[in-house]
Amino acid sequence: MDTFQLSLQFGIAVVVIACPCALGLATPTAVMVATGVGASQGVLIKGGQALESTHKVNCIVFDKTGTLTTGKPVVVSTRLLKNMVLGDFYEYVAAAEVNSEHPLAKAIVQYAKRFGDEDNHVWPAVRDFVSVTGHGVKATVRNKEILVGNKTLILDSGFHIPVEASELLREAEEMAQTGIIVSMNQEVVGIIAISDPLKPGAQDVISILNSMKVKSIMVTGDNWGTANAIAKEVEVGINTVVAEARPEQKAEKVKELQMCGFTVAMVGDGINDSPALVSADVGMAIGAGTDIAIEAADIVLMKSNLEDVIIAIDLSRKTFSRIRLPTTKWSIGS
Repeated sequence: MDTFQLSLQFGIAVVVIACPCALGLATPTAVMVATGVGASQGVLIKGGQALESTHKVNCIVFDKTGTLTTGKPVVVSTRLLKNMVLGDFYEYVAAAEVNSEHPLAKAIVQYAKRFGDEDNHVWPAVRDFVSVTGHGVKATVRNKEILVGNKTLILDSGFHIPVEASELLREAEEMAQTGIIVSMNQEVVGIIAISDPLKPGAQDVISILNSMKVKSIMVTGDNWGTANAIAKEVEVGINTVVAEARPEQKAEKVKELQMCGFTVAMVGDGINDSPALVSADVGMAIGAGTDIAIEAADIVLMKSNLEDVIIAIDLSRKTFSRIRLPTTKWSIGS
């Protein structure tokens, strides 16, 4: 070996002997302390790999429902396009939706209970129930074929959406509401408008991430109109919106960003987000979300606050800045 290589080996030997604590304990101790601090703040970090990847994150993909929004949607209006009793309408719709785990479905079922006994309501028997992921549900209730979902579900089933229904959907979207189409026996009979307000502090979180040079993107299965309206409410930071995305399309978007050179974190709460949570460099699940999303994530935000996304990134960055401090400082500190 030449003189430089020989000198380098001697130098490394001196450092190893002089600073064993700094070299041998710096990383594991820092990671252990960081995961403990994170847990005390309601940020559950599943291991050192998740902590290490988080400090490199420069792009975050947010789901909408339950992540950027409160995840507690409520029915705000119902417009019937056919002459029928509103209670009967919701009897059919709730019977079809009661087996769905989607937050919008739960909102509809909860609203439908007001037309009967809220505590002990028994819905009609359902046959041939099918949940079309990201679009809605199909079922047969009292020999009627019921479809409850978005425009894609109706159009893919070969049904026509009347002009009046399209106008009602557009009005709902302009008010950042989700329009749900109800079809009975291949005929659109009503539009349900559901509101899921933006989480308090969401605007500040996106703004702070922007100042940290972290790009924010929203990917949702909701329609384009509602997605764009929510993005406008956030005001700053979210310039890219992907709507009407199926679960596999969310994962594809994550992979596309990774191929562009981004280190991507995915923040979601539902079953639909699980593929994207697994595909991302760092998956962050909202604590109030589904068990599947929590299991798939690398980090769980136990308090379900968006502010905890910033805490996770900041904690990771500070941890690795400590690890990279000169060994002499570690030795002096010890």
